[in-house]
Amino acid sequence: MDALYTAVATANGREGRAVSTDGQIDLPLAFPPALGGDGRGTNPEQLFAAGYAACFASAMGAIGRQEKIDVTDASVTAEVSIGKDTDGGFGLSVVMRVELPDHLQGEAGRALLEKTHAYCPYSKATRGNIPVELVVE
Repeated sequence: MDALYTAVATANGREGRAVSTDGQIDLPLAFPPALGGDGRGTNPEQLFAAGYAACFASAMGAIGRQEKIDVTDASVTAEVSIGKDTDGGFGLSVVMRVELPDHLQGEAGRALLEKTHAYCPYSKATRGNIPVELVVE
């Protein structure tokens, strides 16, 4: 792959800070209450969810333009869960909830989601690594 852009950020743990080299991100990090924290900061799962949702929505726009499908009223919500996995460590799973306009309900919408999932860089990165469920809403 020839990189077109490289994002660089540094973090010092779940109870620290995340900072990008360009200064656009400078966030406190904290464990969410569900994991015993005070929730007074964002966490890696929220950051991953935001990135994945944005990337998937952009990928859907690209597929829509290629196939002359209007996706302007679509929205994507990524739910990123963390939990114990079988080896005693932690693992992630994702549910991508895609709200589609009426003209994309049914098979047309499902086909669009499958093509988007095949095209999206985040989907490619997660494929075979973590479960990703696609839900049309």
